[in-house]
Amino acid sequence: MANQSSLSGFLLLEFAEVRELQMLHVFVFLVLYLAAVTGNLLVISAVACDHHLHTPMYVFLMNLAVQDLGTVSVIMPKSMANSLLNTRYITYSGCVAQVFTLLFLLASDIYLLTVMAYDRYVAICNPLRYEMVMNKQACSQMIASVWIAGFLHSLLNTAVTFATPLCSNIINQFFCELPQILKLSCFDLNLPEMGVLVFGTVLASGCFVFIIITYVHIFSSVLRIPSGQGRQKAFSTCLPHLIVFSTFIITGAFAYLRSTPDAPSNLDLMFTILYSMLPPMINPVIYSMRNKEIKMSLSRLLSFHHSFI
Repeated sequence: MANQSSLSGFLLLEFAEVRELQMLHVFVFLVLYLAAVTGNLLVISAVACDHHLHTPMYVFLMNLAVQDLGTVSVIMPKSMANSLLNTRYITYSGCVAQVFTLLFLLASDIYLLTVMAYDRYVAICNPLRYEMVMNKQACSQMIASVWIAGFLHSLLNTAVTFATPLCSNIINQFFCELPQILKLSCFDLNLPEMGVLVFGTVLASGCFVFIIITYVHIFSSVLRIPSGQGRQKAFSTCLPHLIVFSTFIITGAFAYLRSTPDAPSNLDLMFTILYSMLPPMINPVIYSMRNKEIKMSLSRLLSFHHSFI
């Protein structure tokens, strides 16, 4: 047991004590990390280098790829390094930085997915007003609002969490996760902590309800499209976003809204890996697999690269 003033670092959950299994963890995480980084970098490069893709939908997608790239980079390298060096340690400042950055990226992710739902709503339900509503200035303001809101959300949560005295430095997770750190508090959740948790839950729930209502209107409009090809095109632009949002919300809700157990379980670990690593890996695949514009942009980008080799 240790109080806040004497904490110099934390001990994270290790995947295994056997050296061979630790190396297996490093290998598996390295493969997953490289897959996530490669996929998101390809999306970022395709949108950034192709002026045809400088439209709100693809600019939002590029920002989503940046967030996903940051999320896996905050978690996985440190976890791999700990297994490689056979240690569980993370410094106090490193843990604070990890919590802040992860919350910043996850909150921004939720807000951006909400904005992307509104973009699809305007494009499908009010196509004649799309260019006027989703103009360059409005798009820039939305993106700036997403990042600023994510920053303030993370700053508030991180400040309140680490201002509370902690009576242990053992975190039952392989990275510094907010619910697990709150569990180390010397006292039961006080009013500021409860306020922050309720505030975050209300915001996430508000985004969830907004997206659901938006998609009810979208699908109602799509079903009224007389052309079968038009309906298919509309669905193809909406379904990837809906799949990404559903995966993120379901796995994230289990990790953050469940009561944290006294001892880590395989189920808890599995859901943590799902919400923190699955979306960054599958988002590029989901958005690129059926998107002809991104495929063509990547093809041109790779052809341009090969011409200089």
